[in-house]
Amino acid sequence: MSTSSQTPHLWEIDHPYYCTEGNYFVPGTRWHEVHNEYSSWQAFYEEWGTNDPDLNLVFRWDWQRPDPADYEPYGEPVPGDTLQVFWVLQRKAILRSTTCVVTEADEPAVREWLAERAKTITAIWSPISLAESEEAAR
Repeated sequence: MSTSSQTPHLWEIDHPYYCTEGNYFVPGTRWHEVHNEYSSWQAFYEEWGTNDPDLNLVFRWDWQRPDPADYEPYGEPVPGDTLQVFWVLQRKAILRSTTCVVTEADEPAVREWLAERAKTITAIWSPISLAESEEAAR
């Protein structure tokens, strides 16, 4: 089930609400400028894996696992898992997204990459203490 008794697998995490791919303000004729899809984690990583995390800020990710009940009754094959990554390209204020096919075997590499990206957004929010916010709410 989980990677440890306390750490859920990435596909077990259900983030609050959702994020839509692309950018609302970009027309479909320019969709390729704000959303890319990759056939594997490796293909995604080759293009995005080592880019500058300050310029290409990851603000959200979602590991999507399709529900077989949505496909099997209709005789359709169940698609593979995907990883959606949502970005702000800060220097140019561009909102964009990427989607790549992932497998359970990719989880350690995905987790490591996300942990590195989390350092950047954590640094941005570090002056704000969540403990202080929780105390003030009481």
